[in-house]
Amino acid sequence: MANKKKNVIIFGIDSLRRDHMSSYGYSRLTTPHLDKVAGEGVLFENHFSPSIPTTPAYASMLTGMDAFGTDVVALRHQGPLGGHLQTMAEVLGENGYNTTCIGFTGNPSSRGFQTYLDFESWLPDENGRTPKAQNLNEVAVPELERLAAEDKPFFLFLRHMDPHSPYLPPEPYERIFYGDDEKDPANASMEPVYAFKPFADFLKSWIPAGVTDHEYVTAQYDGAIAYMDACIQSLFAKVNALGLEEDTLVVITSDHGETLYEHECYFDHHGLYDCTLVVPLIIKFPGSVPAGKRVSDVSLISDIMPTVLELLEIESEAAFDGRSLTRMIAGEETNRVNEFYITECTWMRKHGWRTPEWKLICALEPDFHFKPEVELYNLIQDPEENVNVADKEPKVVALLRKRMEDHITKREQQVNRENPIYTNLNWHGKDKTFTSSQEAYDSLHIGSIVNARSLQAKDKEKEKEEVKVTE
Repeated sequence: MANKKKNVIIFGIDSLRRDHMSSYGYSRLTTPHLDKVAGEGVLFENHFSPSIPTTPAYASMLTGMDAFGTDVVALRHQGPLGGHLQTMAEVLGENGYNTTCIGFTGNPSSRGFQTYLDFESWLPDENGRTPKAQNLNEVAVPELERLAAEDKPFFLFLRHMDPHSPYLPPEPYERIFYGDDEKDPANASMEPVYAFKPFADFLKSWIPAGVTDHEYVTAQYDGAIAYMDACIQSLFAKVNALGLEEDTLVVITSDHGETLYEHECYFDHHGLYDCTLVVPLIIKFPGSVPAGKRVSDVSLISDIMPTVLELLEIESEAAFDGRSLTRMIAGEETNRVNEFYITECTWMRKHGWRTPEWKLICALEPDFHFKPEVELYNLIQDPEENVNVADKEPKVVALLRKRMEDHITKREQQVNRENPIYTNLNWHGKDKTFTSSQEAYDSLHIGSIVNARSLQAKDKEKEKEEVKVTE
């Protein structure tokens, strides 16, 4: 037992924006318990998930590869992960670990775990609320006890869903950040939300009837984070009670952020704006990682797997696209990431290039928000990305486009495959390429909560519950 390898717990918190965490400077105290964990470990201030949404992001996180390496860019990725990849669960399993995944069954990116467990993370309870994190705890705590009793180290992956719509935290969290009248008839801020046809039915299925104030819905998002934070503390208490704290590497991160009332992408996570690309990364590992350190250099989601393996002293023959962050944690000089390729393939098919100063977004098909084909934002002068300057800065567009295309060519040659953003043409399941924004707008429709859930996992039980959506 004295030589038993260290454990690892990864909190993959779906749709968590780092700028809505108090540990990252948010004005609302949403994450006091995670703030404490950050104070006991290292917080990365500029961590990004370049390929959204869920499936490509977790594929990158759990393989250490970028989108070219994983060959995954779409939420509805067709088929399994490629055989050229080895997941973190597979590597650790080969090194004597028990591996358990909670809340991520049926997705290609969760390949390789020995045990899969699920919890209700979508449908409201009898009170019309969704206590997702407590539902997870009821599964996770017994599993932690089982894993702790084994004479083997463990890898526990927890996919928390509280910041993912529907945002319906239980009492008292639904009102801890909101004290106004959410049904004020003089407030018309929810009208454009309800008028957006592709999402209207889904949003109306869980936003309480009569809500007119968009700030109320954002407060539900923040309340859901605070509720989850309190529930996660119960897991840390269990880890401590089991005597595992000193021997467990903890990683807190997310697959992507969330658009709340920005860019006309209401209460979802599409659009290549920074609100979807910026995510938290906190690493705690007593004795191996310093306490209370903050790292300002850019890190990427593909850096997580090589970092975890190095901290656990596990060797892998994989040539990761990501890099271990241990040198950065130690304060050593490293090659800094200054610019990177970005993709999205959820409700729109786009890609782009991000530098410290500029963001270029190029549409590969007309999108259902009727946005221009090319968007350019000055991230220094316009950090919220509200003013498209593509027409005013054609030379910058040309420069960034060349950098992006050069990167694509280089990576295609390295992996000997075409860029997956070019080959995933049935990303929406409609078996066609959109020729106009109106066609996309009229074709895409989420529908019910059950149907939204089914987009992320295709196991038999969920397929039985799917609701046919009328186009």
